[in-house]
Amino acid sequence: MRRSRVTTVSLLAALVLAGCTNAKDVLEPSAITPPAASAQPAQPPSATPGTAPAGTPSPPAVGATTPANPAQSAAALSKTRLQIAPIVGASVEAATPLTAELQTRARQRGITLAGSTDQTATHVLKGYFSTMTEGKDTTVIYVWDVYDPAGNRLHRINGQQKAASVSGAEGWPAVAPATMQAIADQTIDQFSAWLGSSAG
Repeated sequence: MRRSRVTTVSLLAALVLAGCTNAKDVLEPSAITPPAASAQPAQPPSATPGTAPAGTPSPPAVGATTPANPAQSAAALSKTRLQIAPIVGASVEAATPLTAELQTRARQRGITLAGSTDQTATHVLKGYFSTMTEGKDTTVIYVWDVYDPAGNRLHRINGQQKAASVSGAEGWPAVAPATMQAIADQTIDQFSAWLGSSAG
């Protein structure tokens, strides 16, 4: 069945309001052990922080935002201890490659990961996910909120990733691991760019 078109804003609002009720779909990131090496080369950062391309992963963007002072950016990243909260809205099968790639990409960027019980985290990343299937394509819509240890929201990253559905399925069964890995790469790249710009 083809879902009717609705605006991304409406989907994101409904996702944030309803996503927390899907406790059975929450994946605890600490349960994931990242692979020794990524199977694919890392994707380039998106051109605009806070957004993701609507299509499949594209070539490196021209004019991507870069911090004014690379030394300050590197210092900010090295001081960061990022805690990834359980993923809301995505199935465990879809969230597993996402979480593993988040951990791998964070390490590539020089960001230290904090465990779920670690009290020294400087930032907490909470993600809310939904899907929309239209024809042969499925779009993953996502919102990430970045919080400080006191629970104050500091930043929001949101976007969508569209890809051909796997085996003609709909919803989460139609989402390939590569789609979730691309979202993870974009998320950490945008988080890093935000930290770098804040450091200046």
